[in-house]
Formats: sequence, structure tokens, C-alpha cells
Amino acid sequence: MRVTFLGTGAAGGVPLYGCRCPACERARTQPEAIRRPCCALIETATTRILLDAGLMDLDHRFPSGSLDAIALTHFHPDHVQGLFHLRWGVGASIQVWGPPDTEGCADLYRNPGLLNFKTVEKFTGFQVGDCFVTPLPLIHSKPTVGYAIEGSDGCRFAYLTDTLGLPPKTEAWLRRWGKYDLAIDCSFPPGGIPKNHNDWTAALEIIERVQPAHAWLTHIGHTFDAWRLSDESQVPPMGVSIASDGETVELGTGNE
Repeated sequence: MRVTFLGTGAAGGVPLYGCRCPACERARTQPEAIRRPCCALIETATTRILLDAGLMDLDHRFPSGSLDAIALTHFHPDHVQGLFHLRWGVGASIQVWGPPDTEGCADLYRNPGLLNFKTVEKFTGFQVGDCFVTPLPLIHSKPTVGYAIEGSDGCRFAYLTDTLGLPPKTEAWLRRWGKYDLAIDCSFPPGGIPKNHNDWTAALEIIERVQPAHAWLTHIGHTFDAWRLSDESQVPPMGVSIASDGETVELGTGNE
């Protein structure tokens, strides 16, 4: 199973419009430091699943018929805005799975175009190609789920963003799941009172409790990047990485 972090940014991204902090200034001159809307691509030999759809150029990245499904964590604009353009395309419909949210986002439900919206049930898995996908409830300001994905090769990957902490049942489910890799929300540096998203401390505490084989921090805000620039001694513990836009990981190869 291959995971590509297409975007690793919190709402507003990095650089944030109008911000002159060190992280935003760096991103304006170093493209590798840019963070776009948070999303990821899961690929096996036969299946491609897009996790979230906040990128505005989905129609250019993914030709018609190249995605087996899109799985939305929730309906905040930075996770669905790419669908507004994609829906007016022609060709085969695209399955779009998402949490039960009667409001959705703007008029996507009323005018879905080629998008075929399907509602998930928490802890009730569904099949997409050769992947079995289980929605896991998260803690956010809108109905939100993460996804635990198992490929036919036995690789397992959990994608948990946006969230502040984990519901006890989700945490217990992950502990029972066996060996897997994890991407987890880490929007803020430590200190202060995090809201709707994990900070560095909360993310590392979750990782310590659920014990993935390897974890990547994602949904990262500019204040987090600026904090790390100001204190380079703050490195992740062993088995934890900070994801970057465009980073690709081959699970099950020993490279995690």
C-alpha cells in the first residue's frame, strides 16, 4: 500500500494569507515548505482512494476514472472545496463517502453532478476495490470521521484528521486492530488551549496510547511550523515523522 500526503496544511495553509511569521515567509521562497489543504491518496495495485478533497486542482491531478472513491472526513470547506469544480465534469460517477451530516457543505447535496454521495456508519466497514475501509468517529466541530484502511496485502493505515483527542471507543478500536501505521492531526504547537484540533502534546499523547508502528503528523498550521523553526531542538520521538506535501510512503516495506 502506498500513501501520498498530497496536502498537510491546516485551514488557511502555509503560507497563510497576509502573515509574516518565519514559517510563512519561508514557504513563500521555498516551495517544499508550502502546506496545501490536508488530504492523502491511498493506492494499492488495483485501487485508488482519495482522503478528503480540499485541493482545487483535482480535475487536473486525477483524470476521469482514475479514482475508485473519495472518502471525506467531514464537510468543512478546506476538506471538500475541490468537489465544487469536479462535480460539473462528465463521465462515470465518483463514489464520495462521508459522515452523516444533514447540512453537508453549501449546495453539494442539492447539485451533486457526477458525485455519488454515500453516508458511512461509525465502525461499519465498506469495501472499495481491494481495500476494506472502517469509519472511526472523531472529536471536531462538525460530524467527523477518520478512516482505518486495510489493503489486500495486509497493510493497515489509519487517517485521523480533524480531531482534538480521540473518543474512547475509537481509541479502543485502534488498540485492538493490530499492527498499523497512522496519520494524526497536529495543528498547533504546545501551550495554550487547543480548539477542535490537536496540538503537539495531544498528538504525541494519542500516539503513545494507541501505539502505531509509525505515525505521521499532519493538518499542520503555520504557528506549528514557526515554533519548530524557533526551537530546532523540538524533534519528534522515534517512530514519529512530520509529513510534508508530496511525501510518499510505501507501507509494508520497512521504510515507514
